[in-house]
Amino acid sequence: MTFDLLSVSVVIPVRNDARMLEVCLRALGEQARRPDEIVVVDNGSTDETAAIAERYGARLVTEPVPGIPQAASAGYDAATGDIIARLDADSRPGPEWIERIARTFEARAELDFLTGDPRFYGATPLVHWMGRHLYIGGMYAVLTPFLGHAPLFGSNMAMRSRAWRMLSEEVHRDEPHIHDDFDLAFHVRPDMTVLRDRGLVVDVSARPFQNWSSLRRRLSWVLPTVRLHMPEEAPHRRRQARRRASVASPPGR
Repeated sequence: MTFDLLSVSVVIPVRNDARMLEVCLRALGEQARRPDEIVVVDNGSTDETAAIAERYGARLVTEPVPGIPQAASAGYDAATGDIIARLDADSRPGPEWIERIARTFEARAELDFLTGDPRFYGATPLVHWMGRHLYIGGMYAVLTPFLGHAPLFGSNMAMRSRAWRMLSEEVHRDEPHIHDDFDLAFHVRPDMTVLRDRGLVVDVSARPFQNWSSLRRRLSWVLPTVRLHMPEEAPHRRRQARRRASVASPPGR
């Protein structure tokens, strides 16, 4: 089987995480299949973020409005690849990460979004277990039936650029205290497809789970994200819309 080669952009929003960004960029430089471009979005950093991005040949986008939703959206807007992949500064992709993403989209013309899993580093084995099974496992267990498809994990995900162009004006990029990946997942249209690939794994820092204050902050963003979409995007309405789209779509789409 032959595939049409798709270009891949990697977007990394970052604020004052220069040292972790350097490790991430080094890992991207060691990919079996190199990304066609790397877009680093500097969200008001006061450290060496910009210098490190330039040192590793990344395109630097400056987004002065604080907040991951705004920064991530600015990066997606700037990306020029057929596929837009997303990492965070503390993500450490293995050497086959780009290759797996590209091959998955090349083999599945109907696929719009791809999301993977984390493998946590730092902290203790107990914190790793809690992050993977309680936080991430809970996210997929609760949000998949809620959304009608797998949620998106911002530290390890990818999407077709055409899907982003369709949704870019709908996402809540001006809301700094929400989960941008969860918000984007809400905007996935009924006729769009989302795949969770458990084999698409990236090492991610366990620092959000190292203390109650950090974890509480992340959890506090869940309800505001949901509220932005209620009641219009209630689970029963999303399921109905997906059923209608499934009936209307031709086989193979």
